[in-house]
Amino acid sequence: MINHQITIKDIAKQLGISASTVSRALKDHPDISDKTKTKVKALAKELKYRPNAVALSLQSSKSNVIGIIVPQIVHHFFSSVISGIEEYATDNGYNVIITQSNEIVDKEIKNCQTLVSSRVDGIIVSRTKHTTDFKHFQNIIDKDVPMVFFDRTCHGLKTDRIVIDDYRAAYEATEYLIKTGCKKIAHFSGPEILKISAKRMWGFRDALKKNNIPFYEELIINADNFEKGKEAILQLIKENNLPDGIFTVNDMSAAGAINILKSKNIKVPENVSIIGFTNGLVSTITDPPLTTVEQNGFEMGKKSAEILIKRIEDENEENIPYVNEIIPTKLIIRSSTKSL
Repeated sequence: MINHQITIKDIAKQLGISASTVSRALKDHPDISDKTKTKVKALAKELKYRPNAVALSLQSSKSNVIGIIVPQIVHHFFSSVISGIEEYATDNGYNVIITQSNEIVDKEIKNCQTLVSSRVDGIIVSRTKHTTDFKHFQNIIDKDVPMVFFDRTCHGLKTDRIVIDDYRAAYEATEYLIKTGCKKIAHFSGPEILKISAKRMWGFRDALKKNNIPFYEELIINADNFEKGKEAILQLIKENNLPDGIFTVNDMSAAGAINILKSKNIKVPENVSIIGFTNGLVSTITDPPLTTVEQNGFEMGKKSAEILIKRIEDENEENIPYVNEIIPTKLIIRSSTKSL
């Protein structure tokens, strides 16, 4: 029984071949037969062999490490993205370093500096909602470290981007509220500085317009977390201006609204229908369970890692066109909205 980290020598010993043959087989060297490659790869998988990152970095300029910067690790969407990145990266011989900005620009800048100092091969980022100056990201690009932005992107930078169609997702969610009978609909929005927030607003507004539903400026309220969701719905109740439908920029905002409505004995969805955005754990434990947009964070993470690693490993990566990949979304119908 092997009690240490599996090495190429362990695989070679079990198969009765040389370590150099194992090494070349794992790299798909043309001098190695397909039969030998198959045997080597099968045993490597069975023994859970992982390349030694330190040894690899000494042999080449690569570290086989990817850096990640997210606003909040505890947020369901971002943790799902991280899981997707880690799975793809690990399966392809890379390790990851995870950092979080906590929505603080200075911390985001320090994270960038830390990852570059750690000699990562590339970085996957979702910026803070307060970031307006992208110099720290441009500095990384200038050092020839490839970057992939997901969800919250930075326009004007030459990078790959992995996003969803926020406009279409918001449009479809709002139209569902309309189709179930809502006539007076509010939107709990995110910061206008974020393109994703703006696109969700545009989708909401255009769905109202197409279906001849009035657009009320006073029913557009910046509320992108649980506490703000509570405050927004309390203000509407106080003003006697309660809508019969609400589309929120995320699930936490929706959960805050439901919390207050329930405490005031205002029934969801009989009196107010609510749709969130993310499909995180909170959407399944609200009372009633929340209708929401599935954002597919895991797939977004996998695609981000796939594109980044392809760019890292391609010797002619500077000639590869930058991509703007769109991950599909889906409206998940639960009990916080009326049925069609």
